[in-house]
Amino acid sequence: MTAALSPEQTEVPGAPAGGTPVSAGAAWLVLLAGVIGLAASITLTVEKIRLLADSGYVPSCNLNPVLSCGSVMATHQASVVGFPNPILGIAGFTVVLVSGVLALAKVPLPRWYWAGLTVGAAIGTAFVHWLIFQSLYRIGALCPYCMVVWSVTIPLLVVSASIAFAPDSGHKNLQILHRWRWTFVALWFIALFMLIFIRFQDYWVTLI
Repeated sequence: MTAALSPEQTEVPGAPAGGTPVSAGAAWLVLLAGVIGLAASITLTVEKIRLLADSGYVPSCNLNPVLSCGSVMATHQASVVGFPNPILGIAGFTVVLVSGVLALAKVPLPRWYWAGLTVGAAIGTAFVHWLIFQSLYRIGALCPYCMVVWSVTIPLLVVSASIAFAPDSGHKNLQILHRWRWTFVALWFIALFMLIFIRFQDYWVTLI
């Protein structure tokens, strides 16, 4: 008996033969992740350029002592590979955006392509978690636009992995992970929110 396809892999009527089938919902999620991530990365890059051109420039995302892009941009963690991190985001999220457009257009993409996108998303996720740790416990400030990138990276990983590695009847563990994937995403957001609240609780208390 053939296992049912996941929502991410439900074949759309009229889709061209070949490649890995992707539902419209999954394609939209990939596209939105690309658009949001690319917009945030471009904005960060522009803000960094303005800050380099004028040391007195106040970035638009400097909202308070905790939510302050400027404080983060001035650190070495903001340029890990020798140039601003957002440039990596521009390159990566451009690929994601194009993937979403192709998926919506029902262009057949092979499974290896989605597997590669999943690997890229996994690397991005690992990097994001390193940046989260640095922001919370080393820099002591949060970049709002960076947090936008954080918020789309995890869902992107989940969607791309669901497309590339659909569980079948012979992989019970994958079936369990697939069934609870969005629960894990929700728990991740809750955990991140709690870490931020606990780390800066003294500041939040002063606002009450």
